[in-house]
Amino acid sequence: MKAQNDVQVTIRVDKNLKKNAENLFSQLGMNMSTALNVFLRKAVNEGGIPFAVNTKSSGFGPAGYSAHEITDLFTASVKREIAKKQQAGLPIARYDVENKQAYLEYPDGKREYVNG
Repeated sequence: MKAQNDVQVTIRVDKNLKKNAENLFSQLGMNMSTALNVFLRKAVNEGGIPFAVNTKSSGFGPAGYSAHEITDLFTASVKREIAKKQQAGLPIARYDVENKQAYLEYPDGKREYVNG
């Protein structure tokens, strides 16, 4: 039902972007109009666009980091977590590429494959 103060807004977007956005919003239980209203209300409440918009972004991830830098940071973080688990004597989740199966590797070298 149209509210008395509602107005129609027309915008142009890429056909694939519109399709992908509609699919996403549908999964979230809303339509395009509701999603755009959510965005506009959030922008007004925050007094600006509710996410970073700048020229440093690589298209994903935090602004100012290249894809290579993000990969390096992620790899270093995973290595730190593995070292912590090894020091604590805890098993480490690994993946056997040859068998295409995940497993836990225990400090004694024993492997326990995960079913599924």
